[in-house]
Amino acid sequence: MKDSTIVVILAAGLGTRFKSKLPKVLHSAGGRTLIDHVVRAVKPLASRATFAVIGYQAAQVEQALRSAGHGPGHEEVRLILQKQQLGTGHALAAGERQLRRATSSNKGTIMVVCGDTPLLTTATLRNLLAHHRRKRAIATVLTADMADPAAYGRILRSADGSLLAIVEWKSATSEQKKIREINTGIYCFETRELFPALKRVRKNPVSGEYYLTDVIELLAKAGHRLAACRAEDPDEVAGINDRAELARVDTLLRLRKARELMIAGVTIHSPETVRIDPDVTVGPDSTIEAGVYLNGRTKIGPECVIGAYSIITDSQLAARVTIKTSCVITESQVDDGASVGPFAHVRPGSQIGAGARIGDFVEIKKSRIGRLSRANHLAYIGDATVGEDVNIGAGTITVNYDGVNKHQTIIEDGAFIGSGSELIAPVRIGRGAFVAAGSTIHDHVPANALAIARARQSVKPGWMVERIRKLKKTPKSHS
Repeated sequence: MKDSTIVVILAAGLGTRFKSKLPKVLHSAGGRTLIDHVVRAVKPLASRATFAVIGYQAAQVEQALRSAGHGPGHEEVRLILQKQQLGTGHALAAGERQLRRATSSNKGTIMVVCGDTPLLTTATLRNLLAHHRRKRAIATVLTADMADPAAYGRILRSADGSLLAIVEWKSATSEQKKIREINTGIYCFETRELFPALKRVRKNPVSGEYYLTDVIELLAKAGHRLAACRAEDPDEVAGINDRAELARVDTLLRLRKARELMIAGVTIHSPETVRIDPDVTVGPDSTIEAGVYLNGRTKIGPECVIGAYSIITDSQLAARVTIKTSCVITESQVDDGASVGPFAHVRPGSQIGAGARIGDFVEIKKSRIGRLSRANHLAYIGDATVGEDVNIGAGTITVNYDGVNKHQTIIEDGAFIGSGSELIAPVRIGRGAFVAAGSTIHDHVPANALAIARARQSVKPGWMVERIRKLKKTPKSHS
């Protein structure tokens, strides 16, 4: 059953201190955009409706919400356009008609959330809403105790602990500035009193904007019951105003994900150095070494080892896979018990079969490597299908590109490709065939055949002695 609460995410601002053309809420931390984190935090509330107030680069923000599965057509986030960005109070006023309609004739609660608070959790929002209802308040402010409150607005409470007012830092007295409890900019309002109060808010003479904090003051003067609810973790409600703060929050989100995996049975060496995106899954008894990046929707099975400084993106690794130091694997699949690396590159569209070994400085591109096959070092395998139990020697190249089109190489089960061979596609190496080292193969090789394709070696005894004698007689050029 849907709750009577309406959620409004404020996401219209530019973020001046970011010094970026990109809207602040579309910058990323912890593998998602800031607004994506917030939408995911409010979704489990099962509210009647969720709105996002957009303004600066509105089309870009709308497209990002669509791409993340939150936008119009998904019935998850409705949009309010704030044509001029004139403050938080103005943002809610811009959506008055839509919000009144959504709250069924002024009944229900409007929760206001900032679009730049990616650490915010559903649990904190549920606690805020429960506190608001328990206190039967007209407005409730989410607050936090900050070690360094800096320029945040301060919370003023009465002797019994109820909310009196929010005083902005610029207007605070020296004593008020010592208060560590701050306004997070996250609120619950009862709809029936919110919009009348918004109509009485006056433009700030300095900034020219309309602020929601003034609504709190107006409601207090009118004698309405107000409440304040403390967040347990002040990091959750920290907004992001510049790229230094963005980097700090990214670190906290990465550590949160690493902790989640470690609790689930994954060993992580130096968790402060790894970067694991939120949709990544890792099976128990796997080990992730220092400096590893696991990106996108990567899935790693149980008992795997991911070597230091490897980068794995949108790939699937089965059980007992070993990825050695400094490998790059993208949009590919590695089957049970296979080994890759060190310093290997597995490019999109590749599959490494069960028990296969891909060694150092081997590049695999859009190819299937069969079960128990081996390319132990210094090879390029592109647009190829390699069967089971194939040996590919060092320096082997599948020559797949003719300057216009890509062509396929097929190496059947049990074949042996000697070191330094070039297989000029399209070409097929038959089952159990043997390609001698240093061969350039451009015709199909039948099953169980030996293929040798080398230029005849010519040896001229004493050639270097004669060459040196001639060089000594030749006058040196001074040009």
